[in-house]
Amino acid sequence: MLTIYSTDHHLHHGVELKDGAISSSFEKPLRAETVLARVKGSGLGDVISPKPFDASRYAAAHSPRYVEFLEHAWDDWQATGRTCQALPLVWPVRAMPSGTALPSFIDGKLGFFSMDAGAPISGGTWAAVSGSANSALTGAEVLSTGARAAFALCRPPGHHAGREYMGGYCYLNNAAIAAQHAIECGARRAAVIDVDFHHGNGTQDIFYDRSDVLFVSIHGEPSVSYPYFSGYGHERGVGTGEGFNLNLPLPQGTLWSGYEEALSHACAAIATHEPDVLVVSLGVDTFEHDPISHFRLRTQDYLRIGEALARLGVPTLFVMEGGYMVDEIGINAVNVLLGFEGRS
Repeated sequence: MLTIYSTDHHLHHGVELKDGAISSSFEKPLRAETVLARVKGSGLGDVISPKPFDASRYAAAHSPRYVEFLEHAWDDWQATGRTCQALPLVWPVRAMPSGTALPSFIDGKLGFFSMDAGAPISGGTWAAVSGSANSALTGAEVLSTGARAAFALCRPPGHHAGREYMGGYCYLNNAAIAAQHAIECGARRAAVIDVDFHHGNGTQDIFYDRSDVLFVSIHGEPSVSYPYFSGYGHERGVGTGEGFNLNLPLPQGTLWSGYEEALSHACAAIATHEPDVLVVSLGVDTFEHDPISHFRLRTQDYLRIGEALARLGVPTLFVMEGGYMVDEIGINAVNVLLGFEGRS
């Protein structure tokens, strides 16, 4: 299996507001380095750099004004004389009378295009996030040449980034950009399955009114798990997209037995959709020792996830998302890929 990896991810390492304090983010360069080392050590296959793509490719899943904001946010921030990382100051919350009006000043823009204070902007952010998105787009093109599977080792991750907002360490939604690219290149239908512990709220947002892209997410019960405000079972899509959004929330402490049942349900829905391409938002923060999640999957369980996805028989792009137990993230992520390849 070919892996696509951009070294530009090193240009971004942010801070976050967590537990009432600003601290170094759990989402750090070491995550991708650890996965890459495991990819090479397991003999999974070649590793290549992504192709360059125009920013219009990102706007196909997001919006032109959001992509333009991301590209120029650091310059706008520096123009005010500030050199620290940029974080939002205020958000347009419920009942604010002008919550849909885009401010002209950078502080207002940061709040308008953010869902939390976990996605800071620094001087290297745009290069890192565009390299991450380019990795996913390159992976989609690899599938278009007839490959059975590819792995986009994306960092920063993307599944919390919605059509017009960033958050949860995510800026551009790599999985959604890849799925949209596949549709534009001739796929009749695509499916995205998100196996990260946290609900892929951004991916849901982007495809919520679409019937050509099925979105399925297995994640922690949102009443007690980030991002809290999406991921409930009753969220099924709207308009022509009704019935093409499937959330499978699970309780804290879920073991493989409960997870496997949800995965079987997810795979059945994907098979019914009959996609031409499958995109997997590959988060491994479902691991029993992950520091910010609450499932209890073990290392061998990730092999089983890969095996289940392989049985769908669909060209598959794996896109790296979360996973924060750095010592284990490489083993667990690559185990999914090895299981998919039948190398369990």
